[in-house]
Amino acid sequence: MNKIFTNKDISEIPKPFIKWAGGKNWLINRIVNFIPQRFNNYHEPFLGGGAVFFRIRPKNYSFLADLNYELINVYRQIKKDPESIIKLIDTFEISKEKYYKIRAAKLPDKTYNAARFIYLNKTCYNGIYRVNSRGIFNVPYGHDNSVIIYDRNNLLAVSKALKKASLKNQDFENSLDKIEKHDLIFIDPPYTVAHNNNGFIEYNQKLFKWEDQERLADYINKVCKKGAFFILTNAVHNNIVNLYKNLGKRFELERHSTITSHIGKRKKISEYLFTNCI
Repeated sequence: MNKIFTNKDISEIPKPFIKWAGGKNWLINRIVNFIPQRFNNYHEPFLGGGAVFFRIRPKNYSFLADLNYELINVYRQIKKDPESIIKLIDTFEISKEKYYKIRAAKLPDKTYNAARFIYLNKTCYNGIYRVNSRGIFNVPYGHDNSVIIYDRNNLLAVSKALKKASLKNQDFENSLDKIEKHDLIFIDPPYTVAHNNNGFIEYNQKLFKWEDQERLADYINKVCKKGAFFILTNAVHNNIVNLYKNLGKRFELERHSTITSHIGKRKKISEYLFTNCI
């Protein structure tokens, strides 16, 4: 089984190399308290920025997935050849004019598209990932010409961390067959409902509907029947409580909202964590 990582040097642990809405950097130091001391393989069916995976750095095999093909391509190319991505990024100028040229220049080359994704992610407005009805990335320029696109040592560490990982572009339900007894699954879905009982999120209803939340609850029930460990994060909402009330223990964690660009408008919000690890 995979032994907990508490004795690792934090400086050696790779960090997320992209910005990602809903990322769990804020949770890392607290999630350690919920991770079982021993587990077998690791699963993360909503990979996003990968903050939890990089912090845990599992010793056994990892099964990582996301429904966003462009995102999974970035991870695959960094795993395969980070140096080629670095060389390409170094050719990209940080300017408004260059940003819009690169944004419009998607090519049939997986390595180029991985470098392009990282560049756009770091130079676009607020690190948002958004596409139009035709699936074309359309976030405007972020107007920060001093932004650091990448950390070379970190990308190399990320590549190393991914060597013992499977990377799939798939729906979360497709990961169920790989889950076995004593595996650990971290689940961080797009939030269908807003925090603190503020209703439904219109944009995410297109990405992850309430029916998907119900599918996820059924998925977690099957995970438990397999004898695996799970940790689920979700919004604080009465509907979420009712949906997951029979699945593990519930904890409420507080954080500052980071989505708004106006610091004065950022406020503390709560998120739920459900787990059968305790």
